[in-house]
Amino acid sequence: MMIRIVSRAGAYGRLLRLDRPIGIWLLLWPALWALWLSSGGRPDQHVLVVFVAGTVLARSAGCAVNDVADRRFDGHVRRTRDRPLVTGEVRPAEALALCGLLGAAGLALVATLNRPTQLLAAAAGVLLMTYPLLKRFFPAPQFYLGVAFTWSVPMAYAAHERGMPPAAWSLFAAGLLWTTAYDTMYAMVDRDDDRTLGLRSTAILFGRFDRVAIGTAQALMLVALALTGQRLHLGGWYTAGLAAAALLAGHQQLLIRRRDRARCFRAFTSNTYVGLVVFAGIALDHLFRTSS
Repeated sequence: MMIRIVSRAGAYGRLLRLDRPIGIWLLLWPALWALWLSSGGRPDQHVLVVFVAGTVLARSAGCAVNDVADRRFDGHVRRTRDRPLVTGEVRPAEALALCGLLGAAGLALVATLNRPTQLLAAAAGVLLMTYPLLKRFFPAPQFYLGVAFTWSVPMAYAAHERGMPPAAWSLFAAGLLWTTAYDTMYAMVDRDDDRTLGLRSTAILFGRFDRVAIGTAQALMLVALALTGQRLHLGGWYTAGLAAAALLAGHQQLLIRRRDRARCFRAFTSNTYVGLVVFAGIALDHLFRTSS
């Protein structure tokens, strides 16, 4: 009995990708950028806890919905053929029930924030839940994912009751471009399988210009982040963070140059560090500014 419980828990954990937290980090970094910038480096502690917990819940629920929507495709894709819904370890009804529980928990958290943030959170839920359907007909679902993954920026500004100043819009643009770039790397891993199944992605859309498109998005992301820093009068620590992000972007270009699946996946996962160094620059800039 105990073995069965542990096995079911493990299957649920893999369904929700708790064994692969990179998605949580990629969703969380833009939120942390915005929470620090919208509060002058001093985010409200309650707001911070809600955003971090909400990010984990939103990403987990999104994975469950994605796997239900893609369960007839995942068995034909090398990277996803062992997912619990494909192997039969978890039934679609169970996945949807888990999604409902996670959604209810997320709503309970968001209910403790102000009304504008609640409305934006509802829109974020719609974005995350509808994303899996777009790859069937929309040629650039990675762009849509960029909107969904960066929706935390206006939410953070709303939670701190700051509106949406120009710096917030350039930060939103940076997050959108970044997500589009790294998810295109991710799509390069599955490109051949997706093409066979008739699914859409920016890796297919850009074709042999995929590296150029990714590089352009990375460059524009850095420009948008630099513009954000200029508008908020951020200093050397922030600039150092952007320089480190640029170096990481260059390394990612080297990894994807031959379009090898494993190296493209490595390039994708290394974006955790891009988000980290940008956040470190933001946090250190505010820390040393307030302590001086």
